[in-house]
Amino acid sequence: MTTLTEQDSLWIRRYHPRPDAAARLVCLPHAGGSATFYHPVSAKMPASVDVLAVQYPGRQDRRGEPCATSIGELADQVTAVLLPWADRPLVLFGHSMGATLGFEVARRLERDHGIVPRALFASARRAPSCPRHETVHLRDDDGLIEEMRALSGTDASILDDEELIRMALPAIRADYRAAETYTYEPGPNLACPIVSLVGDDDPKVTVDEARAWSRHTDTASEFHVFAGGHFYLTAHAEDVLGLLAKWAVRS
Repeated sequence: MTTLTEQDSLWIRRYHPRPDAAARLVCLPHAGGSATFYHPVSAKMPASVDVLAVQYPGRQDRRGEPCATSIGELADQVTAVLLPWADRPLVLFGHSMGATLGFEVARRLERDHGIVPRALFASARRAPSCPRHETVHLRDDDGLIEEMRALSGTDASILDDEELIRMALPAIRADYRAAETYTYEPGPNLACPIVSLVGDDDPKVTVDEARAWSRHTDTASEFHVFAGGHFYLTAHAEDVLGLLAKWAVRS
């Protein structure tokens, strides 16, 4: 049985522990996001799936810690934290920045530890081989808040709370910097399947850029397009949860 360590308690949130589950679903937040974004996912997964929501440093109860400076640094840290939990099959789900992070975590698990995830879900993110030049992290605070409003992924009450949003901005900016300065380094394809999901009106990724995730695996891939923008999954939660459950319980 997996033993919770002090390091795990910082990084891993299990809102509904299922110690007898057959598989684990690892949820990786978007830029500026936190583990609590996945509380509803944890609540609705079947009893056979143990949900691990990752909490990055620099936000909420980890606000006093320095944020990661790059996707590579964060991937190294998350991979190390996940190793004790790999006694069951892992499914990785990452939204936006979390998808890129999930890809790099999957690479490290496979390359360095011989652990092949059951699947990588890449949501609302371009394939690593489809770079864009983006500089949101260089905007002033108001510009960063404007970007968050445009993507509609943050509760308006938070964006309108001057004190609260100013407290969160350092972590948001650090995440955007990590995501926007990420450079894909060509290497072996993943051995695990990739399931890519995208909204058909997402300003951050085109349908073709999302479909290109299939280039990064040597096995099966799936591709799903939903009506909506960058946070399409809010309106299509049941469909997304169904896909996650299907892959998590697959033998």
